[in-house]
Amino acid sequence: MDTEAANEAARKGTLGSTIQSILEDLKPEAAYFGDDKGERTAFLVVNLADASEIPRVAEPWFLAFNARVRFHFVMTPGDLAKVGPGIAEAVKKFG
Repeated sequence: MDTEAANEAARKGTLGSTIQSILEDLKPEAAYFGDDKGERTAFLVVNLADASEIPRVAEPWFLAFNARVRFHFVMTPGDLAKVGPGIAEAVKKFG
């Protein structure tokens, strides 16, 4: 979160309630809060069914805290078990 935007929310007494409101809307599987390079940071695990859901996750943070948002896409063990054909095709074509 942008430090000044988050500081302003803290001064107004809305930092916690705004974060709570965003989390209630997003319903993340997990949420952790800490520091990344000196900035207040939220690490959320959110299941997205489609890439079109990215704005639903990012926009509240942009608008409320002028935040920078990064996405790291990951797989479950079940997802990983399905990747064999895609890897085999890549090896065949590029390997």
